[in-house]
Amino acid sequence: MHGLINRAIQCFVRDTYGEEIWMDVARGVALDASGFEAMLFYDDALTDQVLGGIVSLLNKPRDEVLEDIGTYLVSHPNAEALRRLLRFGGVDFMEFLHSLDDLPDRARMAVSDLELPRLELHDDRDSCLHLHVRSDRDGFGPVMLGVLRTMADDYGALVFLDLRHRGPGDDVIYIALVETAFAEGRSFTLSAGKG
Repeated sequence: MHGLINRAIQCFVRDTYGEEIWMDVARGVALDASGFEAMLFYDDALTDQVLGGIVSLLNKPRDEVLEDIGTYLVSHPNAEALRRLLRFGGVDFMEFLHSLDDLPDRARMAVSDLELPRLELHDDRDSCLHLHVRSDRDGFGPVMLGVLRTMADDYGALVFLDLRHRGPGDDVIYIALVETAFAEGRSFTLSAGKG
């Protein structure tokens, strides 16, 4: 697993639950206290062990922890750069959704060896879509669910989201868009300042 993904998991635990919880997770898998280096690769089994340790320590279901990681990635001040990158996908939530097909390729432009899941958005009917999340690794569906929930709030859209597992590494998120301008979204400007 790419170190950026592992490092994101580590930062999620430290920023959300504190250094002590992270240290407990690291000790449980015999990982150095400093954790993961962002540009290295790690055995997938180590990532699974880290996630297992987090699930056990927090006493939360795995999918819930993964969804929380997705939420963290686009809502925490330490991850503002990712939120900004995603907001360039469109002026409203519907445009953002239609930009997701290109997200893995855009990410590879920044980090050439980063493998993200394949994302395919399909229209079922008016205001109802489904996003296929496919990967060689299981767990990206719940992460994307957290990202979508947070980005919908960010845009001020009212949506209903439902995740269905179809098999290992094969998830579908059903998206019912109720209203695109339900609430005032978070401000967004092209400059890197607040907003």
